[in-house]
Amino acid sequence: MDSIQRIFKIGHGPSSSHTMGPRKAAMQFKAQYPNAGSFHVTLFGSLAATGKGHLTDVAIADELKPKPVDFTWKPQEVKEFHPNAITFEAFGDDAKMMGKWTVFSIGGGEIMEKEAASVGEKSIYPHTKMKDILTCCEENGMQFWEYVQKHEDERMWPYLEEVWLVMKDAVRRGLENEGVLPGSIKLARKASAYMIKASGFRGSLKRRSQMFAYALAVAEENASGGKVVTAPTCGSAGVLPGVLFGLHKAYGFSDKKIIRALATAGLIGNLVKNNASISGAEVGCQGEVGTACAMAAAAASQLFGATPAQIEYAAEMGLEHHLGLTCDPIAGLVQIPCIERNAFAASRAMDACNFAIMSDGKHRVTFDKVVITMKRTGKDLPSLYRETSEGGLAIDHLG
Repeated sequence: MDSIQRIFKIGHGPSSSHTMGPRKAAMQFKAQYPNAGSFHVTLFGSLAATGKGHLTDVAIADELKPKPVDFTWKPQEVKEFHPNAITFEAFGDDAKMMGKWTVFSIGGGEIMEKEAASVGEKSIYPHTKMKDILTCCEENGMQFWEYVQKHEDERMWPYLEEVWLVMKDAVRRGLENEGVLPGSIKLARKASAYMIKASGFRGSLKRRSQMFAYALAVAEENASGGKVVTAPTCGSAGVLPGVLFGLHKAYGFSDKKIIRALATAGLIGNLVKNNASISGAEVGCQGEVGTACAMAAAAASQLFGATPAQIEYAAEMGLEHHLGLTCDPIAGLVQIPCIERNAFAASRAMDACNFAIMSDGKHRVTFDKVVITMKRTGKDLPSLYRETSEGGLAIDHLG
């Protein structure tokens, strides 16, 4: 597995696979052909199906400017390697092709050429399964964050500090911003109003309501193209900061403890990415919001003093109870049902945390088993339920 720093990418929404990844690819292609007179971009599969709602063309054109860019959309043509495929073509002033490149946006802001997949990513961890990591931690008396620290380089902690700062800033901006989100469905922001209403409650109801507001705040910032952190994706970016910001405010957990919890969350996300997928186009929303819930459940459990076995249990439940979750965004926008799902997944993460801490950590279904099941379930989902806006809520919302 590669560094957890690749799970937490800082950038602008609304989508890690449809906005961040294509933007990164366009930047690399432009650097390869700086003297091109114009560009042509063909989007395939999921990128073509929901690309306009996700601002894929806007992100690519912004990177390739000031040169003109023509787009071709082929939603019905799905490449075998991954549903999110892009072909770039560069042309000289004489209209002759200078170069061509096909690349895949594989989720979480990552891009990959098909040929590079056989080589594999750089591995800095000796284990790729939770079972082996759990054994290593128990044999050495380590917490998960200590396991991460052992295998990452010195850049990790400063980077996670920056990640936490960006998360907090996204929450605060989202709580202040009001109005209507961009896009055809004219969805009004809710985070600010939810925060005001939450202030009138007491005890656990107040904490839970505030957590809704925090998760909504980040999800709404993402939907408006604001600066967020993939955790593990843009579409699920509100879950982890919603939980961590809520616990930071309600229980006074220090920034240092929060950042250690981020390391544990990153490890959980890394395991899912390595053994299954965090791409909604590949496995549905279970790979995005489900993984985010598992990450948040693990982070919260650590903050409350859980053992590694209890943390593993919390992460397992966070993912297990999202199995089969489809990706069917209305109008191709990361708004409905995405934004509400962030809030509910934050709440479910706390339920998993509480349930796991009450247990001794022993349970029948392992985290590794759920990850593999999620991958298989995602492959079995019809393509119309995997980020194409051709099924589910995306077609029935007007009825």
